[in-house]
Formats: sequence, C-alpha cells, structure tokens
Amino acid sequence: MRTEIVLTLTGPDRVGIVEEVTLALLGLSGNVEASRMARLGGEFAILMLVSLPIEQLPDLPAAFGHLTKRGYKLTSSQTSPAPAEPREGWVDYRVEVRGADHEGIIYEIARGLSDRGITIESADTGTSTASVSGVQLFTMDALVSVPPNLAESDWMATLVDAGQQSNVDIEVSLAGEQ
Repeated sequence: MRTEIVLTLTGPDRVGIVEEVTLALLGLSGNVEASRMARLGGEFAILMLVSLPIEQLPDLPAAFGHLTKRGYKLTSSQTSPAPAEPREGWVDYRVEVRGADHEGIIYEIARGLSDRGITIESADTGTSTASVSGVQLFTMDALVSVPPNLAESDWMATLVDAGQQSNVDIEVSLAGEQ
C-alpha cells in the first residue's frame, strides 16, 4: 500500500541537489507526483508531492540524513490524495499582477480573494529590474478557483480595488485561455 507525503527541502543552492533528492526517493521506491523547485536568493527550495510504500515512511529521515547533516532542512507531512472530482461548479481563473514592487502587494491580492471565498490554487511571484528606469518590478501569476455562487462582477470589483490599493495592474482570464 502506498501513501502520499508533501516533502520540502531547503538549503544552499548547488549543482546536483535535485539529483541527490530524487535518488534518495528512488531508494525508498518513491515517485514524485508533482513538484516545484526554485533558487531563492542563495538557497534552493524543493516542494514535492511524493508517493511511496507506507512501510518506507519511517526510513525517510535516514534517507536524507546525508543532506540534513550538511545543513539542509527537511520536512514531510503525510497527506491524503486529492479528490477525484474538482470542486463542483467552481471556475478556475488566471490572475496576472504587474507593477512597481513594494511591500504588501501579495497581501492585498490574497486578502481580496479570500474575503470573497476564492482559493489560490497556485501562485508564482518574482521581481526584476526595469531596463530603462532601474525600478524593481513585481509580477504575480496565480491560478485561483472561484465558487459557483459568486457573481463575477462582485469578485472582479474586489480585485480592481486591491489593484488600486497596491497601484498594480491586474489581468484576469479563464484558466486555459491565452
């Protein structure tokens, strides 16, 4: 019988870290079901949904011992599989946010969404330097899921308010549309 875990590993970025992590999982007969990996500053962060035989679960810390001894931080949480059916009637949208970077942008957007009962399924954020002005620019690309009983005009107005509050541009489209 297999179980699923959410595994995170963070530590110094270096060549070969993904190979070492996936080799350790292979040694446990583990399979990566989904993952996100990114270099954040000088650190590398790995977030994975892993399935493995339930009897291998106690061996997980030892399989990563060589990395934790070198300062990497490992966490794991057993989870249940996602429901086969998505939320009945919920609609997925892509939300793109662009503007000058400053504190609080993610908070304002997240607050506006959660106030309306909208869940963030995934989000990627980043900053870059504008080529001409040198200003730090913020980007956020999110996939959100909207409950079926929520009028589009109601939650869109909330996002417009959040964008005005944060002085950023927000574009919304149905997920899967370009």
